[in-house]
Amino acid sequence: MEIDVYDFDKTIYPFDSGSLFIAYCLLHYPWIIVILPVVLVCGILMMCKAISFTQFKKVCFMFAPLIPLDKAVKGFWDRHEGQINTWFLERERYAVVISASPDFLLEEIQSRLGFEKLICTRHNRKTGAIIGENCRDEEKVRRLYSEFNKDDIKVVDVYSDSLKHDKYIFSLASGSCYNIVNKKKVKFNYSDIYADKHKR
Repeated sequence: MEIDVYDFDKTIYPFDSGSLFIAYCLLHYPWIIVILPVVLVCGILMMCKAISFTQFKKVCFMFAPLIPLDKAVKGFWDRHEGQINTWFLERERYAVVISASPDFLLEEIQSRLGFEKLICTRHNRKTGAIIGENCRDEEKVRRLYSEFNKDDIKVVDVYSDSLKHDKYIFSLASGSCYNIVNKKKVKFNYSDIYADKHKR
């Protein structure tokens, strides 16, 4: 089966959906401000390299038990769905979206946009905590092949805004690599960007 692989934040959606969702919840459920001191302390620890980004992210959504989560997610996408990049709506191949954003946030937009497969960071909906690993960097490839038998799929085109973090999924492309810059698709050759000069 031929598939195209997409990042989500700043690729299909031109902003960081997780950060905007937190801001949306602070506006509509202001009592969750009580968690901000914990997030700020963990943010400082992360910048000092005392904790990892994944450990920091584990506290970012700890407000989930304090709000009507499903209602908040639906309200968020009611407001932001119209910002999805229109070129994604014209896709032709089986689409696999692989993102570090939370599953509880992206499952709603998958339902609305109708793309075939979503792979993202798993969260406990009751606590907001991450389950397993944050779905970024090499973990995206590992998760892809945990969902599909490697011999059963052929990755054709790959789309992402991040040349730094998504080298690993770009390396899978048998067709074209597209860097998303200011909502536009910029085609490039893998070997022109990365020093290893080879794909997986």
